[in-house]
Amino acid sequence: METTGLIVQFKDLGVAAVLAFAAAGSCLGVRAAGLAAVGAWEKGFIRNKPAPFIPLLAFIGAPLSQTFYGLILMNKIAEVISKGSYFWFVGALAGTVIGLSAYVQGLIGAAAADAMGESEKGFTNYIAALGIIESVAIFVMVFTLGLIGKMTG
Repeated sequence: METTGLIVQFKDLGVAAVLAFAAAGSCLGVRAAGLAAVGAWEKGFIRNKPAPFIPLLAFIGAPLSQTFYGLILMNKIAEVISKGSYFWFVGALAGTVIGLSAYVQGLIGAAAADAMGESEKGFTNYIAALGIIESVAIFVMVFTLGLIGKMTG
């Protein structure tokens, strides 16, 4: 069955949207956590204390994983496009929620970096908080993969 017109012109929209929105959220999340980590390092340097490098780096890098979730979904959507199914809104909505998860994770990472810079304590608690919002992105990815499988299988 050949489809023509508007549908075919935008067949790659879901593919592009899921990765673009997930990556945009990762960028915003890394920015938020990165700026706070730089401030926390500065506080340590001003007090002539060693800055907690690795924990703060973990907070900065945490939102990057959502880009990989977007990539996984992008590959699945691209696969079903080759079979004639188009998932514009599925890709756009899943990418948006995954991107929001990354952004919020960066905000949590920023608060964690600030707290870590002040107290140098609580790393495990902060990682747990980051993991909770991470699970939102994982759930969206898994449920979207399941939805795509049901709609095309």
